[in-house]
Amino acid sequence: MKDLKGRCIFAQSGGPTAVINSGIAGGITEALKNPNITGVLCAVHGIKGVLNEDFWDMSKEDESEIEALKHTPASAFGSVRYKLKNPETDAADYERILEVFKKYDVRFFFYNGGNDSMDTCDKISKYMQRAGYPVNVIGIPKTIDNDLVGTDHCPGYGSAAKYIATTINEIARDADIYEDPLVIIVEIMGRNAGWLTAAASLTKRGEGADLIYLPELPFDDEKFLCDVEGVVKAKKHCVVAVSEGIKYNSGRYVGEDAANTDVFGHSQLGGVCGALKAKISQKLGYKCKAIELNILQRAASHIASKTDVEETYTAGKQAVKAAVGGETDKMVSFKRTGDYEITYDLVPLSITANAEKGVPKEWITEDGTWLTEDFERYARPLIMGENEMSFEGGLPRYARLKKVKFKL
Repeated sequence: MKDLKGRCIFAQSGGPTAVINSGIAGGITEALKNPNITGVLCAVHGIKGVLNEDFWDMSKEDESEIEALKHTPASAFGSVRYKLKNPETDAADYERILEVFKKYDVRFFFYNGGNDSMDTCDKISKYMQRAGYPVNVIGIPKTIDNDLVGTDHCPGYGSAAKYIATTINEIARDADIYEDPLVIIVEIMGRNAGWLTAAASLTKRGEGADLIYLPELPFDDEKFLCDVEGVVKAKKHCVVAVSEGIKYNSGRYVGEDAANTDVFGHSQLGGVCGALKAKISQKLGYKCKAIELNILQRAASHIASKTDVEETYTAGKQAVKAAVGGETDKMVSFKRTGDYEITYDLVPLSITANAEKGVPKEWITEDGTWLTEDFERYARPLIMGENEMSFEGGLPRYARLKKVKFKL
């Protein structure tokens, strides 16, 4: 809806990234100078902050600290994994959100997150439309998983990919010093999409990873053991990059813990590298080490891609411009042209909500253990560029927000 005037709320949700705050920084900077936005609030812990009326007043922050958010990892305003129910069966949360929006005269809402977050954003937008309350809702994408539909790539992926490729290169050089056979299994995030694990191929094969396994193809224990044995016989050590979401033909995840699920119903994953280590030790008898990168891959702002940081910052600004311009019920998206030129667009939230985009199978080699040149042409531009960061006492200096509570 055009010509709206009122306050805006930013909120973050889901797993953080090395650049998630860069998107919020861009949005806040743009919102603070827009005459149609009468107040800039950030909800603490995502949508729960809205429900609890827990807001920080961004007008009270120093401009230099907002700028420092560009290079500050994790979610500076707190995150949440909270699933809104279907409003037709339980509208309590939506009624509460509407009450809060009215109380604070909120006319612009920006939600920064991945698949499930875009679903939350979509539900809120649709409910407000049905309730007849004018508010423009825009999703700001993020996810290291790079699996959002409707965008060429996702903010956070380039930096995570850069960290993964660098780390595996370092691991491989450590493994190369030993004369006895050694296998190292590196477990990388990615439930159903193998974009992160695929990034291991950005280091020349044999100088980093030797074998890569993605969830896009079914995993086979016997083939895996044969692949590993072949590499060890050829060069004595083998570094394997494996997605946490690899699964058998039956659809069962190799590392699935079906007894434990999150609030969105996803089975808890983890322990894939340990399970594969046991198979190698028992069947092949090689010394084997298991490394789970875990949250390190999503918080490594010290090696963040400059391309990722700057694109994410611009995406936040574009979200505000779109909302003030009358757009709603959309997510900011990236479009690629030429060798690598990016333009910003909008896609309906309904397209991205709960949908997943995997690595194209034609980008995986026939033997299922590496990626083709098509993947490298896609991913290489996303990891390019180094950032100039501020340091203090020899360590990166991150944003220090005042966190002033907003009161009416």
